[in-house]
Amino acid sequence: MRLGCLAATALVPFILSPARGHHSEAGFDADAVVAFTGTVTEFSWRNPHVYIRMEAIDAAGNAVDWEVETGATPIMRRSGWTPESLSRGDVISVRGHPERSTGRNYVLLLSLEKADGTGLAQISGDPQSTASATSLAGVWKGRGATVGDFYDRLDEVPLTDAGAAAKASYDFYVDSPAARCVGPTSPAIVAVGLYVNEIELGDETILIRSEFFDSDRTVYMDGRGHPDAGERTAQGHSIGRWEGDVLVVDTVQFADRRSSSISGVPTGPQKHVIERYALSNNGTHIVIDIVLEDPGYLAEPFAGTVVWNYAPEFELYRYDCDAETSRRFRLD
Repeated sequence: MRLGCLAATALVPFILSPARGHHSEAGFDADAVVAFTGTVTEFSWRNPHVYIRMEAIDAAGNAVDWEVETGATPIMRRSGWTPESLSRGDVISVRGHPERSTGRNYVLLLSLEKADGTGLAQISGDPQSTASATSLAGVWKGRGATVGDFYDRLDEVPLTDAGAAAKASYDFYVDSPAARCVGPTSPAIVAVGLYVNEIELGDETILIRSEFFDSDRTVYMDGRGHPDAGERTAQGHSIGRWEGDVLVVDTVQFADRRSSSISGVPTGPQKHVIERYALSNNGTHIVIDIVLEDPGYLAEPFAGTVVWNYAPEFELYRYDCDAETSRRFRLD
């Protein structure tokens, strides 16, 4: 549906590095763009998505309600947005990809322009810092192209019969852990391009933090092994070791849940992930080689690589997922 009041001026381009987020972008028609002008009735600054509700006038002169989905608050802050960017009553022009086959007036934001000509968009490119790290400690952000390639390859991993059946039955709107504010586990939490990560090095533990769903991982470096009958938890049990300057992280004992990385394929009790973190010679990035085994659902091991760029100019923001907002994307 196209509205009669279209934005006449050029809008800010939308720049988004590849990543898997909370809302499946497959739910939107990337080949279609709708454009309309209307009045803001709600600006909800919460996670996992900032939402804008609008009232617009269609070609027949009828009032039409629209809902506009944008990124999470950390992404929007780095794109220049604040909780005061929009107010009820503001007149704005929007371009976005429409949702597929739902009948709702619901779009994924491409760009937005306010009445005074101010443009806003979601911008998430790779870091531009020329600084160099001397160790793995610091703030890092996934390099978009490597994240996209990682997921493209992961989506093609051969599945067992159980894995194929789970994938075929997966309904993102119903089964996604993110709909309950449950974040991803390794390797998905490593292969995130839109959010910032931080590594803190210690003698007995290493902390790997992601602002995506406030995911914190503790890697035990004191020589212990995995417990024989340990509790299966969201991020699993991680032990690490140094092989020269390379950090090797070994994780098992993941809790059962649907995956956010392989189209809903569950995590099995035998899931095992090895991550190898190697700082580049010039200190500008980390190369992370990942091997994933889950014989209950994956017919063969998967191996892939992600690059994190050094990003000391970036700040980690709290995600503080809001359960009510998390459910907003669901079909009515």
